[in-house]
Amino acid sequence: MLRLEGYTIAGLLWTLAASFPCVASDVVVRQFESGAGLNAVGMIDASEDTEIDGPEAIYAGDRGEVYLLDQVNGRVLQFDPKRPELGTRSLELPQGLQPSDMIVRKSNILVWDGDVHTLRPQGPEDAPVRGLGEVLTRSAGEDEIAVSTFAQMGSQEPGAGADLLETSTRSVNPQRVTRRQQLVDSRGKGPVIAEVVTANRTVAHVDVRPRNKTSRLAKLRVQVGGRLGAVEFLEIDQKGRMFLFTENIPPTDEELASAFVARYSPQGDLEGVYDLPLADTVGLSRRFVTVSPDGEVYFLRTRKTGVDVLGVGFRKIAGRTPVIDSIDRRPVARSGRRAATSAVRPLTRKRVVETAFAFERTTWRVTSGAYGQDPDQACTGFRRVRRPTYLAGKLEKEVRGIPYCWGCHGSLSTIVRKLERGVLAGNVCTRNEPRSDVVGVDCSAFVSAAWGLASHFTTIAIPAITTPLKDPWDLLPGDALNKPRSHVMLFLRFTPDRKVEVMEASPRGCNGRVCRNVYPLAAVLARGYTPVRFRALASEPAPSQASNAEATSAAKEPPKVSSKKKSSRKTGSRKRRRN
Repeated sequence: MLRLEGYTIAGLLWTLAASFPCVASDVVVRQFESGAGLNAVGMIDASEDTEIDGPEAIYAGDRGEVYLLDQVNGRVLQFDPKRPELGTRSLELPQGLQPSDMIVRKSNILVWDGDVHTLRPQGPEDAPVRGLGEVLTRSAGEDEIAVSTFAQMGSQEPGAGADLLETSTRSVNPQRVTRRQQLVDSRGKGPVIAEVVTANRTVAHVDVRPRNKTSRLAKLRVQVGGRLGAVEFLEIDQKGRMFLFTENIPPTDEELASAFVARYSPQGDLEGVYDLPLADTVGLSRRFVTVSPDGEVYFLRTRKTGVDVLGVGFRKIAGRTPVIDSIDRRPVARSGRRAATSAVRPLTRKRVVETAFAFERTTWRVTSGAYGQDPDQACTGFRRVRRPTYLAGKLEKEVRGIPYCWGCHGSLSTIVRKLERGVLAGNVCTRNEPRSDVVGVDCSAFVSAAWGLASHFTTIAIPAITTPLKDPWDLLPGDALNKPRSHVMLFLRFTPDRKVEVMEASPRGCNGRVCRNVYPLAAVLARGYTPVRFRALASEPAPSQASNAEATSAAKEPPKVSSKKKSSRKTGSRKRRRN
């Protein structure tokens, strides 16, 4: 790399950008292309109804180093964003661990795969490649802080099934004052409690105090021009400055949803914001922003052939209590609708939710036929098929959830019968013709089944049978968030902290099955997802509390697939068609 008086060009650009904080320009501090080397990341290309699979999370360490969760290659990459000449180190994940989120504290790397795992590097410190071993050293207090920190970006246990259809939890009441607490182990002030009070649809206050003390460090105020989405306290840096992640959700689809990190002085005065370039990334990563101990904000941008780690530019905000708007007001591209017909059984929102839970909660035994050959095949060649990661090592064991299978579709009863017969379960490989010798559902097949459709409508075809919602806060259980040619998720509810809880079939977010997930709303909308309502549900009101117990019975009593072999029946085969 070219050098200039002791600086690399990348380092010089970073120094210049940091010297002029009034200029809101982003700087690429490290770029990784697709591959398996130390300066590359694992990427699985997308196709119709699949998103790009790549790095899921980014986090700044206690000494300013940055960690990148490269889950496709089964490792965590570590590098210094201000000293690129030092190179990249690889920390290999324990075998079988498939995390989707990561935070770093002191000498530990904590990862999330539905539960919290604490990892610590092993081997010589100066080695370019080291292993990560799981340790059990956290106290109850540390566990509480870790769970709260993971929840900042939606890595949290989904709500109870009984909550999904209640009036108080299925939507956000913009007029109701809400309060919730976060625990954050900050770099500048140690463990703190941040109480987030949402006063109305545009204003939130955050009281910050040391843990186990009543004295207040600061009271922060944030106001947006649209409507507030998630408000998450991120960090206090070594200078005492405080950082708040905030979503600005426009009330109509004519503007782009946005997110920013607001920076406050140690006294709680707003200094400015870091506008996050959500619309410039093609993948929905889990933890896409982090704050370093010295107050630098980094963003993970996913491209089609790799990822960039950006140092986000700072934008000063004038005024004591300003209204913060995004600087990016590009309209969201909408897909045109075309006439289409679909056969559908009598449908209610309650039934849609019941069906979705049945896909997620079904348990079944992985037979040798369903498991396939070992070692698993790679996603190359004519016969390529790769099992979902949640099935790895589960031969002759019970698992939960219908497997993800690209191009596969069918009703739950049909899929269950095929699993009983030992049909090969799941396939996460894309970009080839769908296979007829595997069983499961992809994202759009799952939503089609939940909506009771007699045929499979892909993400491209879904606009033809749905109506886009101009206001995302109008979403109700059984609606969807659709991104044509990429992915679709069934909406379940808004969480109390204003994120969206969804059910989806995903090779990455669910490790290759149907599962529930929670995402920040702006991160979903800015990446091109459209809130849509299936036309058969247009006149169907949201379920009442009275139907709650009945609606969640499938969640409480998951169906089980029998492991007994049944007599084989001759069935006609036909080539699967993509709609």
